[in-house]
Amino acid sequence: MKTLEIRRPDDLHLHFRDGDALGYTVPATANVFRRAIVMPNLVPPVTTVALASEYRDRILEVVPEGRAFEPLMVLYLRDDTSAEELIAAAKSDFVHGVKLYPAGATTNSKSGVTDITALYPQMEVMEAHGLPLLIHGEVTDPSVDVFDREKLFIETHLEKIVRKFTKLKIVFEHITSQAAAEFVAAAPDNVAATITPQHLMHNRNDMLVGGIKPHLYCLPILKAQADQAALRKAVASGSPKFFLGTDSAPHATLTKESSCGCAGCYSAPIALPLYATIFEELDILDKLEAFASLHGPRFYGLEVSEERVVLERGPLTVPDRLDYVSEDGVVPLGAGMTLPWRMKTES
Repeated sequence: MKTLEIRRPDDLHLHFRDGDALGYTVPATANVFRRAIVMPNLVPPVTTVALASEYRDRILEVVPEGRAFEPLMVLYLRDDTSAEELIAAAKSDFVHGVKLYPAGATTNSKSGVTDITALYPQMEVMEAHGLPLLIHGEVTDPSVDVFDREKLFIETHLEKIVRKFTKLKIVFEHITSQAAAEFVAAAPDNVAATITPQHLMHNRNDMLVGGIKPHLYCLPILKAQADQAALRKAVASGSPKFFLGTDSAPHATLTKESSCGCAGCYSAPIALPLYATIFEELDILDKLEAFASLHGPRFYGLEVSEERVVLERGPLTVPDRLDYVSEDGVVPLGAGMTLPWRMKTES
């Protein structure tokens, strides 16, 4: 196979950041994807429909001319999020979900949720108004091993939420473990999950053996080989419960290569070639379009894109650095690798 044509995909979980960073991150995504679920963990976080609208406007200002790209906005759930705000979000035509961050779970999540069960009334409102709940599924108790936090979140919180709110659409974001893959596969149809390229490509040995690789550090953290294998099995199954969400999260190089490095992998510009490489390794290239372009929109109730993109057989050498707001740039996922697939340049 020399070329692969699919419907233009959607990235259903990513981080654009804000300010000057948008001039780099938005075009990188808009040139590949038709839509993107945009995470709200800014400083301050995007907690209201008004703030989401303002952030959306800033994103649209830097979309490349002639490119049809739609940012799908998300509200940041807090302990004090009101029912009125959730209803307003559900009635808007640009907010497509509400994000639950356990306080302290990841970048800019200090304002997140401290008591998940106390938010059941908000979840009832979301269920009643068809507003999806997007979950960063980790407990944040410092006594819990970082590699066990996703599994314990399922046992402590997610199982209860799924049993109680049978009509609430739930997206278990960027799953990383065998426990998560098996939970989602067995859950009712209102539960789905996004899977990142880094968690399909790598396991914790890649990050830690032979020296620490800071640019593979993300949250939730890379897990064991068995967990990576379970995620690969999930995408190979072709189940509509699993779809593309890169969790592309840029950090300037020096903030990653430091004594307390930031969590996040930046993959936006080369995300589709990365996924194509993985799917070819698994001999499931015929399932890439459904994973990237069909399953997610259908779960969110969106129209499937009629645009097409073409991947052609490479080689594509991933740059060691990409331009970013800081002089040292950003190191992309797969830096230095030569991939067998690349995006075909549009004429």
